[in-house]
Amino acid sequence: MTAPTSPRIDQHPDIMALRAHSEETTATPAAQAVEALAVLCGIYLAASPWIVGFNAAPTLTITNLITGVAFACLVGIGPAYERTHSMSWAALGIGAWAIIAPFVVAGHAFVTRAVVSNVIVGAVAFLTALALAGLGSARLRR
Repeated sequence: MTAPTSPRIDQHPDIMALRAHSEETTATPAAQAVEALAVLCGIYLAASPWIVGFNAAPTLTITNLITGVAFACLVGIGPAYERTHSMSWAALGIGAWAIIAPFVVAGHAFVTRAVVSNVIVGAVAFLTALALAGLGSARLRR
């Protein structure tokens, strides 16, 4: 006796409709620009200890490296909005963490350049993640 063949899940009409909406959302120039800016924010956050020059603070350096890579990975999965749009909300947390990390992680041994760099890139990361989450939510409302 052979097992009955089941239809493939990726051919389900609902999945196909979600993919079509996702492609429609990410095809706009504004969505592509926001996503590119968000990925660049993550890369800059990861490399900022060496760019700005506070790599002598090992805890903040490691924190920025890990959170920058995580942020870039979370927001850089653009074509998979139907499965991962909720990750943009996690990216909001990473953007907020980048703002407060110099005060929490480095304690009193922080460098002014590190604080300024993290606050600016954290704010931009937060805003781009908010925009990406808004794009995903607007797509779901339609």
